[in-house]
Amino acid sequence: MKMTANFTENVEYMDESLRVKESFDIIKRTMSLGGASQVFYYIDGFVKAEMMQKLMMHMTSVKDFGDGGDDAAEKFSEMSVPSVEVDVESDFEKLIFAVLSGCTVMMCSGFGPSAIVIDSRTYPARETSEPENDRVMRGSRDGFVETMIFNTAMLRRRIRNPTLTVEYAKAGKSSQTDLAICYMSDRVDKKLLERLRDKLANLSTDSLSLGHESMAECLIRKRWYNPFPKIRITERPDVASASVLEGSVVLICDNSPEVMLFPTSIFDFLQEADDYYFPPLTGTYLRIIRHVVFWLSVLMTPLWYLALLKSDVLPDFLNFLIPSEPGEIPIIIQLFLTEFALDGLKLASLNTPDALSSSLSVVGGLLLGDFAVKVGWLCPDVILYMSFVAIANFTQSSYELGYAFKYLRMITLLLTALFGTWGFVAGILLIFVLVASNKSFGGKSYLYPLIPFNAKAMCRLLFRPKKHD
Repeated sequence: MKMTANFTENVEYMDESLRVKESFDIIKRTMSLGGASQVFYYIDGFVKAEMMQKLMMHMTSVKDFGDGGDDAAEKFSEMSVPSVEVDVESDFEKLIFAVLSGCTVMMCSGFGPSAIVIDSRTYPARETSEPENDRVMRGSRDGFVETMIFNTAMLRRRIRNPTLTVEYAKAGKSSQTDLAICYMSDRVDKKLLERLRDKLANLSTDSLSLGHESMAECLIRKRWYNPFPKIRITERPDVASASVLEGSVVLICDNSPEVMLFPTSIFDFLQEADDYYFPPLTGTYLRIIRHVVFWLSVLMTPLWYLALLKSDVLPDFLNFLIPSEPGEIPIIIQLFLTEFALDGLKLASLNTPDALSSSLSVVGGLLLGDFAVKVGWLCPDVILYMSFVAIANFTQSSYELGYAFKYLRMITLLLTALFGTWGFVAGILLIFVLVASNKSFGGKSYLYPLIPFNAKAMCRLLFRPKKHD
């Protein structure tokens, strides 16, 4: 709906649409200066109070507030509004959205069928501290926050190139969440970019209340049975910047400190920023260790249990794998109990105050493990192998990938218990099939550069290159 030249009707429509009388935080400030009436609409807590005070003091010195013509608001904004970001709008829907986004809308009887939008907003925001779940031993200590404009600024700070493009979008019928699509215009995959634009333009969700996770579920709705993550996320501006420079697309969602990277493959999840903050030799060593430890954590308990089932054919030098005190409960049940107990300790640690969380995780684990062995629930061997698995999950930062392999490790373990060697083989094949059949957004193979094979790209993923272009 468009504004009219009737100032009173315009004000009444804005009052009714914004529900000024019902909402105490939506401020309507009326003034009468220079023989004209002015009304300011803004949200308390979203505006810079000092800037608004200076703006209103400046208005007291203005003598001419327009003649009511179609271009009166445009002329006034150019001549008499001392603000960095100013726009003229005549659509009520856009004006209401501007107020709800934190801008200030100025209406005046001399502006005719238009109003002025002044960007004087400031959002509540925390400091750009290092992400808790993605720390590095060396390198930058800043991280993304919940305010989108701060996140785009951190990318701009690292990439001072005009080809870095930051497109604006929004999603959610009720939330009207701000989105930013970031890419290098001369390096991005045009088909991927166009597909992402179309997907965002056709989203039918009501809100993105859970930030990046709500967005991820809107972008990819199918294959829920496949636990592998289909979108890579990061809280580190240096990682996002490197991905953009490599031709990826970064999607930033307001109110979320995590950004999404497109496209992705399973090998991308096993890279860390530390690999590039150390010399090539050290970076390569860290990367190889991460791969070996992580993949070993997937197969260790099923392989050990298979060795127990085939203990009669084990060579003598592997007899140490057979527990001398297996406990009162079958080994397979002990392994599953420990898997569940580890998740229980994680949940308890998350809901424990910071001052006590370390004590809970260490003391709780030691006490539970010690008493479980004494009463015969668990054997020491089970605690040893499951401790390795628990620690190995922290060698990479993606919780989604860790839980995906946890589910498949448990399925492989169950198949091994039921069918022996063939069950173990079936579990390995199931892992490969689910990884190979997983589809990330954009259609890129989840096993790239292994399938389709790209020798140069594969070497860059397995070995830290001398120079990161």
